[in-house]
Amino acid sequence: MRKGAYSLLKGTFLVSDDSFKNWRIIVFVSFLAFIMIASSHSADRKVHEIARLGDEVKELRSAFVDGRSRLMRVKMESSIVKKMLNKGLVPSEIPPRKIKVKIKN
Repeated sequence: MRKGAYSLLKGTFLVSDDSFKNWRIIVFVSFLAFIMIASSHSADRKVHEIARLGDEVKELRSAFVDGRSRLMRVKMESSIVKKMLNKGLVPSEIPPRKIKVKIKN
């Protein structure tokens, strides 16, 4: 056990006669580690993108609600009457009447 640990620390398994199979495993494990790290970075990038898009959706939704509420206030009859008073137009005192047109053959 002690001799195996000492040879591991010295690195003799990399320079011995059977070192080719050890190097293949080391390269394979290094390649897998590289792929794992790249995959992790890709997942983190996607998570940040999703969070950014979520914030953008919240901002756009609040802008939509704000615009809709301003439109409702502008469309109210009282606000239209106030704006028309500034231009000299007043609402009619006489209610509208329905006009019926009779066509004669």
